[in-house]
Amino acid sequence: MTSKAIPLPDLAGFTQRNGNWYAEEIPLADLAKEFGTPLYVYSKKALTEAYQAYDKACVDSTGKRRARVHYAVKANSNLAVIDCFKQLGSGFDLVSGGELARALAVGADPKSLVFAGVGKSAPEIAQALQAGVKCINVESVAELHQINRVATKLHCRAPISLRVNPDVDAQTHPYISTGLKGNKFGIAYHEVLNTYREAALLSQIDVVGIDCHIGSQITTTAPYLDALDKVLELVAQLKKEGIEIHHLDLGGGLGISYGDDNPPDITEFTNTLLNRVAERGFGHLDVVLEPGRSLVGNAGVLLTQVEYLKPGAEKNFCIVDAAMTELMRPALYEAYHGIVPVQTKTVKSASYDIVGPVCESGDWLGRDRTLSIEEGDLLAILSAGAYGFVMASNYNTRPKPAEIMVDGKNAYVIRSRENIADLFASEKVLPN
Repeated sequence: MTSKAIPLPDLAGFTQRNGNWYAEEIPLADLAKEFGTPLYVYSKKALTEAYQAYDKACVDSTGKRRARVHYAVKANSNLAVIDCFKQLGSGFDLVSGGELARALAVGADPKSLVFAGVGKSAPEIAQALQAGVKCINVESVAELHQINRVATKLHCRAPISLRVNPDVDAQTHPYISTGLKGNKFGIAYHEVLNTYREAALLSQIDVVGIDCHIGSQITTTAPYLDALDKVLELVAQLKKEGIEIHHLDLGGGLGISYGDDNPPDITEFTNTLLNRVAERGFGHLDVVLEPGRSLVGNAGVLLTQVEYLKPGAEKNFCIVDAAMTELMRPALYEAYHGIVPVQTKTVKSASYDIVGPVCESGDWLGRDRTLSIEEGDLLAILSAGAYGFVMASNYNTRPKPAEIMVDGKNAYVIRSRENIADLFASEKVLPN
């Protein structure tokens, strides 16, 4: 599949003008010259507009708030990104003690934090309870009892919701599908009622909510509605048994366009879900939405320089200075990212596989891309704001890149580039 066959995604903060790509008001070539490559570049404008598209649907025509956005930090956990969303009014969905520490570091209100994750350790549970989070999402009966034990030792109450596994097919890549009965996530639908009954009897547990998350990069609304209907049936049954649910956590997972994807409009999608909640008679519930990719995915690009153009017997290779160590998604999921020259040239085009210098055949960033490029040119790998830097590694002893946030005509270093000495500073050789 060539780049000609797939359109470019809609990029709110990135535009092409007179043959040059810009991040808001700054040419990408200028950023690469000043900060080097590989380089992650984010647009504050794009982050803001994506958040506001959700928030628009979260307030009804009378001004009453009917849902709140809790950004899924795992998509991009840079402090500047988290702080941007905090200032916009977001809460946060967290899946580790480290992410909890990040949210607290930017001054997030603990009551705006939902602590999730399938394998929380006892120290992480204690960390969440001591911070005073809004809720801990429970993923198993064993974890429920662990939370009760930790809360008992701390002499506190533990607010919890159960994560329901509704056995709904999200129609996405199997690695990022989380709501099928064969997935490791959540409590099986047929076991949820009994688990709530058990939770209600535990000494230090306060049942406050119910949670459901079925996957990531979902591009149709139907799976969400299927899961929502099943969860609302549980809420109704729980009420009959005297177990009152106060908040409904609908998770996240809405996809973005990487080129030929066609996800629903954020505001229309959110309205559809919230209208269904109201139509079923549950409009009084505190509704939580946990988007990640759809807030940050198209708000970031990865800049990389062409090192070599290498003709091959069957393929031409464009070897760049970024690799699977900077952007794991293509190697891990065979994910597609649009790739464009930062500055348009009139040289003859050719089809290339875009590959990095890492010593793995799986180290590729794009396949069969028709590009007009020369050695030394800059490429922008699009839609890299989600699951980009957060999945980066130091394989082959490669320093992680810098991250830059652009706000209009200003560019800020929000993470400095690592140097090689950083990578083994904590290592020790054996004594003689």
